[in-house]
Amino acid sequence: MVCGNMKVTRTRRRNNFTLMKSKNENYLDNPVWYSLSQHHQNFAVDYGSVKFYHPDYCPFGGFEIGKDTAKHLDEYAALIENFFVVGEKPEHSNQLTLKKELICLQMIIDSPIDAVINEQIVKLNDEHTDALFQLVNLVQPGYFKKKTSSMGEYFGIFKNNELIAVGGERMQMNDFVEVSAIVTHPNHTGKGYASQLIAHVVNTIFNQNKLPYLHVVETNPAVKLYEKLGFSTRRKISFWNFVR
Repeated sequence: MVCGNMKVTRTRRRNNFTLMKSKNENYLDNPVWYSLSQHHQNFAVDYGSVKFYHPDYCPFGGFEIGKDTAKHLDEYAALIENFFVVGEKPEHSNQLTLKKELICLQMIIDSPIDAVINEQIVKLNDEHTDALFQLVNLVQPGYFKKKTSSMGEYFGIFKNNELIAVGGERMQMNDFVEVSAIVTHPNHTGKGYASQLIAHVVNTIFNQNKLPYLHVVETNPAVKLYEKLGFSTRRKISFWNFVR
């Protein structure tokens, strides 16, 4: 079947995208900060000028540019040993080690994806939490926590009652939603599951009258797939990895 209500609403959504993009696109320069200031306020560990997701949900933080950050990074480090600050490089104390700078492409898409969905895509619920956690950490270890799935909607493809491919929503602002955790079990790659899940998640976000974006490491071969589906690179953005 064809995914979404494409042709009827495509022009309207593109116009909505253009309007919101011109008005609020700067929020994407500081996605953690604005997510925790807007739609995801309830997930915040809020230090004022620095905000982090509670470590049970996501090890990401952001800050107001020009504000002192070192003290608050130390405070958050008491809650979690390994975490990321997204965006500009923060000041930090000698209690923390900057382990690496992970350079990602921040990619956006301006209209729903026309895609043929051959697989049954299931909206995941609490019963699938363990299977979702295990699959994502098998392929992309270290980012996905047991409660990350509470940050948005997640979807999966099952084979023989086994969850073998997933995708969902992570950081959320009032107008922008991050596509995340596009993962296929290594034994089931090359079958088009990722493309179908990306299309499903993207079109679900458009159906909420919000705009999808994502982050992908610039060297990841998946960049070509995202471009093929209609994503374009807005900017490069750094994920600064600190350890206590």
